[in-house]
Amino acid sequence: MKKIFRTLLVLFLAVLVVAFGYVVWFFPPVMAGMDAKIMCSCVFLSGRTPESVISKELQVFPGLSSGDIRINYEDSTVSATILWKTSKAIYRDGFGCTLLAEQPEPEVRSQSLTRPIAGLNPDTISWPSGDMIPTELHPQIDHALLRQVVDKAFASPDPDKPVNTHAVVVLYDGKLVAEQYADGFDHRTPHMGWSMTKSIINALVGILVKEGKLELDQAPPIPEWKDDERSRITLNNLLQASSGLAWQESYFVPTSDFHNMFTKSDDKGRYAASRKLEYEPGTHFEYSSGTTNILSRMIRHVVSDTAYYSFPYKKLFHRIGMVNTTLELDASGTFVGSSYGYASARDWARFGLLYLNDGMWNGERILPEGWVTYSITPAEAAPLQEYGAQIWLNAGKKGDASLVKYPGLPNDAYLFDGFEENSVTVIPSRKVVIVRLGVTHHGNFDHAALVEGVLSALPK
Repeated sequence: MKKIFRTLLVLFLAVLVVAFGYVVWFFPPVMAGMDAKIMCSCVFLSGRTPESVISKELQVFPGLSSGDIRINYEDSTVSATILWKTSKAIYRDGFGCTLLAEQPEPEVRSQSLTRPIAGLNPDTISWPSGDMIPTELHPQIDHALLRQVVDKAFASPDPDKPVNTHAVVVLYDGKLVAEQYADGFDHRTPHMGWSMTKSIINALVGILVKEGKLELDQAPPIPEWKDDERSRITLNNLLQASSGLAWQESYFVPTSDFHNMFTKSDDKGRYAASRKLEYEPGTHFEYSSGTTNILSRMIRHVVSDTAYYSFPYKKLFHRIGMVNTTLELDASGTFVGSSYGYASARDWARFGLLYLNDGMWNGERILPEGWVTYSITPAEAAPLQEYGAQIWLNAGKKGDASLVKYPGLPNDAYLFDGFEENSVTVIPSRKVVIVRLGVTHHGNFDHAALVEGVLSALPK
């Protein structure tokens, strides 16, 4: 009996040693990279205080995200050290922050980057292209109820699990009817959208389809796939997260494809494109940040480096008044289309309004005719019909529309959805766009209550 006990004890201690070694070896690069990149973007791009970032964003893994963080305001860099690993992120004006991984900093800084200036003053232009908001109230809206609903979105009933809502904006019939911000934020503050950025890539691809430079049913121009089985993957497969590429989208496993791409690779699109084919294209739904970075890199190939850095701004953002929006780059100089889009709450609302209006803006067609319909048509491989083309849906399972991705939301709702409960919710049947931005780590923000409350205050 004693022998069995000693054996079990040895096995238990061995497991503890292996687990401890796993944490000590694999977690520091992920956490140090996360600390450096997030702190850099929040401080230098969004104008936040370091204390605010530490108390909110960096609490995703309390204790593990409390390393030594050093902010250099002279050269606009942030370094973070956790145990044995130090990571560094650099800020470049107009392009946000880039996490260094493989190349030395001077090589990354030597990249030639130019971004167009908007050339307009939003304070002198009426909504939605500008920030002159009419003061008259909509006679059919219960504004008192709407204020209560928005106020509730900022409440944190459990102080140990703060909701950390930073902004809420509500549009009805194209008009801004409700807006509120937490302390330290306003209508110009850029907020990280995380995976909401994927829907921006949808729009950029749509513009290239409109210009005749891409076709949905053809293979995208990915050099690595030209002569192998991945050449069967179509642009539509990539957009619908049904490429068949092997991928592990895990945020809490430090060795996942997701973290290898974000913390170890300078060229995130290239890393994702190197994955092998695991399923027949179009048959298996696999939500993948890697897929979106393949699309972003593809856009760069199509438009060329000369036009690439101006492309989102000239063809999309500035045309619809998104002047407080920035797409950040990886160290190879490619936009991190999966996650690193920063925009003000009003800009995110404008982007949702573009889709609500079928890709039209003030009488001008920005997205190709039929593109929004295509984008919100469920992918064949999505089991609950919960995904279109880089946009989340609530259509419900075929044969049972009650089995949905977002319980409590109408079936026609679609979302630009991001980590930590960030979202732009578009409900065409009610002519509504709802933006919620914040940092919620515990999954305790009641998104359905916000949507249901807003709809109850608006005309039926």
